[in-house]
Amino acid sequence: MRQVQLAVAGAGAIGRRHIELIQSSDRCQLAAIVDPSPSAVEVAGKAGVPLFRSLGELFERARPDGVILATPNHLHVEQALECVAAGVPALIEKPVAHTVEEGERLRDVAERARVPMLVGHHRAHSPILAKAREIIQQGRLGKLVGVMGSAIFYKPDDYFDIAPWRRGPGGGPVLINMIHEIGNLRSLCGEIIAVQAQSSNATRGFAVEDTVAIGLRFANGALGTFLLSDTAGSPRSWEQTSQENMDYPTYDDEDCYVIAGDMGSLSVPTMRLKTYARKEDRSWFKPFETGVAEMVRADPLEKQLAHFCDVIAGTAQPLVTVYDGIQNLRIVEAIAEATRTGVIVNTGRSSVAV
Repeated sequence: MRQVQLAVAGAGAIGRRHIELIQSSDRCQLAAIVDPSPSAVEVAGKAGVPLFRSLGELFERARPDGVILATPNHLHVEQALECVAAGVPALIEKPVAHTVEEGERLRDVAERARVPMLVGHHRAHSPILAKAREIIQQGRLGKLVGVMGSAIFYKPDDYFDIAPWRRGPGGGPVLINMIHEIGNLRSLCGEIIAVQAQSSNATRGFAVEDTVAIGLRFANGALGTFLLSDTAGSPRSWEQTSQENMDYPTYDDEDCYVIAGDMGSLSVPTMRLKTYARKEDRSWFKPFETGVAEMVRADPLEKQLAHFCDVIAGTAQPLVTVYDGIQNLRIVEAIAEATRTGVIVNTGRSSVAV
């Protein structure tokens, strides 16, 4: 079986991770690296593949089956458009674009050209989230009522010393971290149609927020609350509970999401279930049936790479589309606006299915 030939654009930290995954996969092979920086010479030499300074140079001299764009955010759209023009599918690291308008421009061009684009919200490929979606879609929780979520963790001082821009507007957890959570919540609970939020910088005292309390309204009528903080001594974040990224210590007694319906609730990622057996049993005076849903753990980045190979082969449609990437960005921008204005911000997409 022929291996899928992939080029990686961007030899930074996430690009190198993609390179490692490709090299350890039986499905695909690293064909080239694209990066104009001097440091990329060593990366390409170690990988034993050609190095190109630009996508234009790559497409002139080689024809990969797909490209992974692991470049700075502001380059994503223009580079993805180069891939579209060359007829080469791309996996675009998140965020799909640096503005919603630019993302919509990419979506329109890619749809007209019918060139597949997969957006790198890798958590969507998590087996944990897949199992949670299955439980919800089976109706085991009944009609969704709400979700309580959290991403509360502590970023050390050197995180800000290395990149001082993180102390100012645009460097806080809303624009850096929340986009991951929005992708998870949309996949579990459906489209988010409105947000409201309050922020604080009282702990660190930076010019940007360190803690945010967020309210969410879903198209299906469910409501959500979310606490976000990068200055909280707490493990209630996806990285510290899912056990999917071994760079982080994990705690198997903690959850970061609790999803409740009118028949029961599911805690994620421990997958603890509490449900009523019959509608007639629903009462806070009556006990739940309790259990833990069986699931397996696997590296979502590995599963995303395998999925990208399927997309290139034409055997699968992108699990995370450009539309999804745009909508995740749209909601994060709405949260940022809500913290500035104090008003409920409508995301303007209540009639669009996910």
